[in-house]
Amino acid sequence: MASTRPKHPHDDSLEEAFQRLGAMLPRPGARALRWVHDPKSRFVRLPLGILCIIASFFWFLPVIGVEYLPIGLLLIAQDVPFLRRPVGRFMLRLLDAVDRMKQRWKQWRDRRNPPTSHRGHR
Repeated sequence: MASTRPKHPHDDSLEEAFQRLGAMLPRPGARALRWVHDPKSRFVRLPLGILCIIASFFWFLPVIGVEYLPIGLLLIAQDVPFLRRPVGRFMLRLLDAVDRMKQRWKQWRDRRNPPTSHRGHR
């Protein structure tokens, strides 16, 4: 009798993290993320994840940053079952923090540059 359990029972947070990150990215980045997230891309995903983690240690270079660490963990966690849940939760917290920062930035910008009214101007 075949098991009815999902392949990865605790993958909801990881899948949600992939979806939210894809929604935040510009179209080409979202397309690349979807391709790398596809099960057929496993043999590209693992080396790419490891490379991103290694690259994150060179955060002091102008082109590479610490943002490569969570991306690398996200890529590896898809194929390493015991990492799925903690990395998924970590990514969701990180994405929540990014959303809060974007909201604060928008509020700060709106306070500094209030919309001008065109009434009374000639």
